[in-house]
Amino acid sequence: MRMRSNKPRQPYASRCAAGENPWRALDDWYGTPVGREMAAAENRLLGEVLGNLFGYHFLQIGSPAQRGFLEHSRVSRRMLMDICGDPCGADGPGLFRGMAPALPVRGDSLDVILLPHVLEFTPHPHEVLREADRTLVPEGHVVILGFNPISLWQLWRWVLGWRGRLPWCGRFYSASRVRDWLTLLGFEVVDLQHYFWRPPMQHSGILHRLAFLDRLGQRAWPIFGAGYVLVARKRVSTLTPIRPRWRPHRALRPSGVIEPTPRNLNSRETHS
Repeated sequence: MRMRSNKPRQPYASRCAAGENPWRALDDWYGTPVGREMAAAENRLLGEVLGNLFGYHFLQIGSPAQRGFLEHSRVSRRMLMDICGDPCGADGPGLFRGMAPALPVRGDSLDVILLPHVLEFTPHPHEVLREADRTLVPEGHVVILGFNPISLWQLWRWVLGWRGRLPWCGRFYSASRVRDWLTLLGFEVVDLQHYFWRPPMQHSGILHRLAFLDRLGQRAWPIFGAGYVLVARKRVSTLTPIRPRWRPHRALRPSGVIEPTPRNLNSRETHS
């Protein structure tokens, strides 16, 4: 008889190398040729998305190496929470350390939250989204960058993911799945865009020559982009009191009997 193991399963892909800091490894990957091209595409897209979101407090969760994303926001006070830990921590204004599933932030205090590839490498993606719901003000926005599991990059992921290499060993969630999670929390997805249709080849010259694939893919097969950006707004349901419509009570009468009116009563008095 086969016994079931009591060892808890990891809620995310366990192919990543044990003991390796995923955020440090992801920063190293962004330093490769394909990582730099991917970062350029994300910066262009976030420049359009974040430029249309306003408020007083903006929080980005991730690595200090991604601090350039903050420059695209028009929010007056911008902060970055380092979830890298000591190996890749940094100091500076507006930077502090914390954990994504338990934000050290007061509830209903943030206008915009940016999650750049946080869900793929955290063991508790649902808790991260719940914390976004808790800390956002009504009508606040969460912006999520994610790797697309149905893109052409999946071929590389099948080959390299088992070796524990970032980002291939992470847990890639489709945009539709993240949309369902946000809908359950009461969010409304207001924007969804895919980007980067070039293969993840580590050769700068080939990547530049294949730049036409981004323009072609955006028109022909947008859902197969290597990454996506999803923008969702926190909805707040308001109860509107409805006044009862008072109607005069009508007496029940047998069918076929005409209810007397002043005109009928006058005519009866005249005939009598």
